[in-house]
Amino acid sequence: MTKAPPGTGDQRRSQLLRGVLDLCLLALIEERPRYGYELVEALAASGLELVSEGSIYPLLARMERAALIDAYRAPSAAGGAPRKYYRLTGAGQAELTAGRHAWRGFAPAVSRTLHGGTEGERAS
Repeated sequence: MTKAPPGTGDQRRSQLLRGVLDLCLLALIEERPRYGYELVEALAASGLELVSEGSIYPLLARMERAALIDAYRAPSAAGGAPRKYYRLTGAGQAELTAGRHAWRGFAPAVSRTLHGGTEGERAS
């Protein structure tokens, strides 16, 4: 049996997440405007602890340039410097809706392929 290199599981999870991270961020921002570190904390609370601030800020910038989100500054509740909050735009809401629709079709198909049969008939 071939032994997998160390970290392969995390690398695979990271690659899988890369394809849907934008949708995860849009979904979190849809709930309420959030700042960067708050998004990282929410992702970690959902079990996506592999995501760091350094990986989401470039994505947030791309999403802002694409007009899926917009940003504004607001005072910090802790009394520090103002924070940059992100909120969904109409285009961002439409992208999230389309992404959710695509995911509902894609995820069960992958699950069926990986587990054989239908999603409800997984082998133990």
